[in-house]
Amino acid sequence: MSDVQEPGRPAPAMTGGEGGEGGAATLVAGEPRTREVAATDRITPCLWFQEANAEEAVNFYVSLLPGSRVLAIGRYPESGPGTPGSVLFITFDLAGRKFLALNGSGDFPFSQAVSLIVQCEDQDEIDRLWAMVGEGGAPLRCGWIKDRYGMPWQIVPAALESWVLGDPERANRVMIALHDMVKIDIAVLRAAFEDD
Repeated sequence: MSDVQEPGRPAPAMTGGEGGEGGAATLVAGEPRTREVAATDRITPCLWFQEANAEEAVNFYVSLLPGSRVLAIGRYPESGPGTPGSVLFITFDLAGRKFLALNGSGDFPFSQAVSLIVQCEDQDEIDRLWAMVGEGGAPLRCGWIKDRYGMPWQIVPAALESWVLGDPERANRVMIALHDMVKIDIAVLRAAFEDD
């Protein structure tokens, strides 16, 4: 990586401001930050892209969900270790949640141990996201799908959590129906939940 943040040392500065290149600020390692970090930004998931395709992936991710956008792009400085000016990391907002995408190296692929869960309001949203996320990816089971970058997603109804909490008999019926699915069918799960 470029500069490592040390206690008492200022974080990288944002230059270019909002509305700069691509609407995102650019960070330069080693310069002081020009904005305070909000309390809600204290924990940010970092997605490690081992193929140096973080920028491509982020542009795809922010196209999936309304209200998503690139926040900042951090580039390697002249001192490297990457090519000066090439993308080191990108911070982005995905439907209200902040993430950092890192162009890493080494063999650290994504796995189902960590996934992105999208809670959908209706079947149309599930169908749309399933098609988009699955393009170049691979469907799994129970609403899980890997995108073209290997990141696992769960495309599920917003009501799923409430359907599997509470009444054990209803939850059991929903889970049995869910285990037979690849892409989620909300009507089938709702019928299993409501079948009294």
